[in-house]
Amino acid sequence: MSGEYVSTTNACKLCTPIGACLAFRGIEGAVPFLHGSQGCATYMRRYIISHFGEPIDIASSSLGEKHAVFGGGPNLKQGIINVIKKYRPSLIGIATTCLTETIGDDVPMIMDEFKREFLHEGLGPILVHASTPSYQGTHMEGFRLATRVAVETVAGSRPREVAKKGLNVFPGFLSPQDIRYLKELSRDFELPMTILPDISQTLDAPILREYPKIPRGGTSIESIQGMASNCASVEFGFTVTDELSSAHFLEERFKVKAFRMGTPIGIRESDRFFAILEAISGRPTPPWHKDERDRLIDSMVDGHKYMFGKKVVVYGEEDLVTGITSFLAEIGARPVLCATGGKSGGLKEAIKKVTDGILDTMPHVVEDCDFWEIEGLSKELCPDLIMGHSKGYKIARALDVPLVRIGFPIHDRLGGQRILHIGYRGAQMLFDRVVNAIIGKRQRDSVVGYGYF
Repeated sequence: MSGEYVSTTNACKLCTPIGACLAFRGIEGAVPFLHGSQGCATYMRRYIISHFGEPIDIASSSLGEKHAVFGGGPNLKQGIINVIKKYRPSLIGIATTCLTETIGDDVPMIMDEFKREFLHEGLGPILVHASTPSYQGTHMEGFRLATRVAVETVAGSRPREVAKKGLNVFPGFLSPQDIRYLKELSRDFELPMTILPDISQTLDAPILREYPKIPRGGTSIESIQGMASNCASVEFGFTVTDELSSAHFLEERFKVKAFRMGTPIGIRESDRFFAILEAISGRPTPPWHKDERDRLIDSMVDGHKYMFGKKVVVYGEEDLVTGITSFLAEIGARPVLCATGGKSGGLKEAIKKVTDGILDTMPHVVEDCDFWEIEGLSKELCPDLIMGHSKGYKIARALDVPLVRIGFPIHDRLGGQRILHIGYRGAQMLFDRVVNAIIGKRQRDSVVGYGYF
């Protein structure tokens, strides 16, 4: 694509503080708090509720025009007081917005003043701050940063105890169903896991008679405190920088061995994850998981005739795009475009790593792009299938190509929070959806249609 425009048209990313709010939501007893205008909190609640189908409270310091001139410190302090009185939280995750970062509010200083003035003798909730202006990055940077500062604040302030047989897992922004699957693996390998963040219930709760101010679930403060004493950490995501890596922090500060790997989507990365679980737990993979792997391979043989050579466009969060590209290469498809709104600079190398030795041609990789650019490239590449979240629907409709919805946000279908992406079971579900999307398109395009004969 030539440089025909300078503005962003339908960004292929979401704002940084929305990722921080999602990460803080995965901590038990925590309340996400936005230091900025009320509109930011309203916008983020709308996006989160639409995807997860769950109510979410996001507190706000509610700055107005005068605070942009005189500073938002008093509002931040009063907002924290209000949250403590109403919610009685164990932790308040404070994320800054474009407004407060631009006017230069010194949030760490304001938090220190607040602790001296109101939290005598260390009483009250833990205050965690993430600097997340939207112009700084994407929602994934906000998510990773909030996770890291939570680890630094809660686990990093305590001396390491005697090493335990436990595993820290930093999954990145996966679905609640993915987190439940990780918990299942914890039970099956008899390996205690501290998963941070844990949104398996806080953003996908069972029906309740009464609305709780803070939903149950999430990673407990006690578990986060114990992360420094676990024997190892696993972090999903090839594009996570050291500055945003929670596993890297624990390894540097407390010598907790770090395994940093790709998101386990498909066979190869799932094999790597299961091998790590075997090594740390000292137990073999349970036979029912091996059966799931074998059934997956059998289905790939059955469906290979439908997928071989099919061209696929993939877009979204960098590490999800990398995982899906790895999966597509395994099933014989041709990922022709891997696009993201992120700009870590690591996507191309990550794609190369997961496709090396499988694909003859490296997919076209585009970072820091929007949907205007994705649409233009897709028209040139003529894909058979598109994989990504709901914001790509208009492209799929314009090209008359099936869209298999994955990731976040999924606004125009039910159940985005229940999509399983990882492990052999997740790959099986993805494979069935992808193949059936191709078959359905062929049926619709047939002059006479076809069915069972």
